[in-house]
Amino acid sequence: MGPVDPTAGRWGLLVWLAVALAGAWATLRHHPVRRVEVVGSSMVPALLPGDRLVVLRLPWRRPFGPRPGQVVAVHDPRRADRILIKRVRAVDAREGTLEVEGDAREFSTDSRSFGPVSRTALVGRAVYRYAPVGRNGPLPGWGEYHRA
Repeated sequence: MGPVDPTAGRWGLLVWLAVALAGAWATLRHHPVRRVEVVGSSMVPALLPGDRLVVLRLPWRRPFGPRPGQVVAVHDPRRADRILIKRVRAVDAREGTLEVEGDAREFSTDSRSFGPVSRTALVGRAVYRYAPVGRNGPLPGWGEYHRA
């Protein structure tokens, strides 16, 4: 047996790490995670202004696609640089559209005003509130709170 190269183990580790990072990048590129802050009162009482959410971009098709009752982030059809946080009211898979609505209807501008939004406007599904401290945790679904 010849001498042992002390760098051989490091190269193996670096190659393994590079492969792992490449796999993680491919996954994140297709399913990115986004952070969004709630502004306004359209989702009270489930979400309050200042709540910070984790939004996952998921495939449109079932079983991961949007379903009624879920909280989603969509591009505002009136201003594409703005993201709205709303609850899915209805999904029309054939047309590729979503009807979204705020929980506090009197404070919400939603599909009742601008109509259904295209699936291309879907940013993702809000899955977790990470701030503020004390309000963090999974998001409540329909029926888990008293609707305003």
